[in-house]
Parts: sequence; structure tokens; C-alpha cells
Amino acid sequence: MLNLSQNGCSVWVADATERLLTPTAVALGKFDGVHLGHQRVIQPVLQPVKRDGKLGLATPPLPQADPLAAPQERIYSTVVTFRPHPQEFFTGQARTWLTPLDEKVEQLRSLGVEQLVLLPFDRDLAALSPEEFVEKILVQRLHCQQISVGQDFCFGKHRRGTAQDLQAIAATYNIPVTVVTLETSTLPALNKNSCTSLDISDNAPISTSLIRKSLETGDIKNANRCLGRLYTLIGTVVEGEQIGRTIGFPTANLELPIDKFVPCKGVYAVRVQILSETPETNTSREIWGVMNIGNRPTVNGTYSSVEVHLLDWIGDLYGKKLIVELVEFLRPEQKFPSLEALKSQIQQDCAIAIQVLSQS
Repeated sequence: MLNLSQNGCSVWVADATERLLTPTAVALGKFDGVHLGHQRVIQPVLQPVKRDGKLGLATPPLPQADPLAAPQERIYSTVVTFRPHPQEFFTGQARTWLTPLDEKVEQLRSLGVEQLVLLPFDRDLAALSPEEFVEKILVQRLHCQQISVGQDFCFGKHRRGTAQDLQAIAATYNIPVTVVTLETSTLPALNKNSCTSLDISDNAPISTSLIRKSLETGDIKNANRCLGRLYTLIGTVVEGEQIGRTIGFPTANLELPIDKFVPCKGVYAVRVQILSETPETNTSREIWGVMNIGNRPTVNGTYSSVEVHLLDWIGDLYGKKLIVELVEFLRPEQKFPSLEALKSQIQQDCAIAIQVLSQS
């Protein structure tokens, strides 16, 4: 169990269901990305209602306090999801995330969520019927007082339980269930520079899959619209091959979490913040930059890397953590006939990035 805090606010993170802040108002789902659709599902539990009809907002426990000693009349706003992802459990294949755990916790904290419960997805959990899931998990362990789900939510063995089934089962325990309609996105014309075509109809429901497809094709604007914020890469600067220095464009080679979803190869206009080891000394200064994701074919690169060139900035970044926000996809990765041709193109990329970032 972890208590991750920032700026005096905290989210209680539990990787099991034995020690929890209860009773709870629960938003159920996978919540990878914490996109606009997810935020709509979470919103009803941010002001949980007691059985007497009065608001029961809880004040997050202080880091020094024992959360189990918190007054039981509080109702804790709680997001319940699964670890590992059910798809990963059934296929045996590792999955990358739009929001790995640290990012997910930060997004939930910013929304006002007090607790994140990571249900261990194993054979026992997968075998529970919808009725057993409600009784054993939501009622007995979470002491749930209120539930919110999206209209496409499925649960229980073979995913045979629907949101309507959840409403009916929970009603036998006098637990109200809010079923949230899906948020939709009106897709604009594709960026002419995007990696590939994106075959998605207008007014498509916002989903993690839609955002991943948008990022895979370079449609950063639509991904950001669905997220309600800029898609972000957070990583530590490590030593690279330093080829950029030889042509006058030094880059920070970014090491990302192994489970972070990385967009398609190419060049991006980005905004960057440099994080200090001590949060209180972090600067809010925003630095513009150009980022390249790819194998660097012009110099016969043999592995994919994420490199950021910071505009109007000089300094040592090794070991620093960077927050890189993707604003726009500029062009796909390509091989140039010479380093001089590459240098000329990077100059053009920087000029275009400045224009894009100044207008965004």
C-alpha cells in the first residue's frame, strides 16, 4: 500500500483489498488515460452521498495519520481498477499504458480522487460471477455506498455482467449505481503529416483504444482532445550517442518507463518542464522543444530512442526528469542523404515548431 503525495494532497493506493479506506463511493473501470470519458465516470463519486441524502465528502488523511482511524461516517471517493490489465492476464502479453501507475495516480489526484484500489486480476477474480463480484468485492471488502460506471462496462466471469445488471444486483444491497453515457469526439480532418490514415467515423466514442490509434497515426490533436490535456512523456535524461551535438542540435535522450505507450515515429513540437529532485524547487518555466521518436536512419541508428532538442536553453540535463507534452506532429521519420541535409531539415522543424507553439 502506498500513499503518494504532492502539494499536500494525496491518493491512497492499495494493491490488495485487505486494508482500505472505507466506506467508499466507487468508480469502476480500467481508466487507462483518465480521458474525458473516464472523468465523466469519476465525477459522480467525487461528491458521494450518504444514505441519509447528505453529502459525505471525506478529507484525505494526513500522511502521518493512520487512515484506518479515520471517522467511519466519511465516504471516500475511490477508483477501482485491475492489475494486471485483464487483457494482459488472458493473453500473457505485456501491455503498455497511456498512463502508467505514477501518471494515473497524479491524474486522479488532480481530479480530487482520494483512493485508488488495484484489484489483483487473477483466476479467482476472473471466475467470480457478477453477483459474487458485487457481494464479495464491492459490498464485503469495499463497503461500497455508491457506484459509477460507463454504459459499456462489463464485469464478472466471461464479462457477462452489464451496467444494467450491476444496477439490478446493487439495488438488492440498496447501493445506487450511476450509468454514464459515453463521451464522443467529433474528429477533425487528419493532420496532413500524420503517419497513416485513421479509419474512424465521426462522433466516435472517446476510448483508450481511440486515443492509442490517434497516437499511432500521429493525430496528436485528436488524442489531446479526447484526453482533455496534452499527451505526456515523463522520463529521465540518460547518455546517448551525442550525434546531435556534432550538427549543432544537442538533444536530451529520454529514458521512459518500460510500460509507457510511445506514439508513432516522427518529429513533434513539444513543451517541456524540468523536474528537480526536490518538488519545492521545481520551476514552472515552460521550455519549447522539438522531439524525435525513432531509429535515426540518417546515422544508421540500430534502436528506437526518444530525443528532445530544447529551444533557447543551455545546461546539463543528465539525470534530470523531464515532462514532455506533445502539442503537434510535424512529420514522419525519414532518412536524409547527408548530415548537412538532416541539419537543414532540423532547422526547418525548429522554425515550424516555434510557429506552432506560439499559436497553441
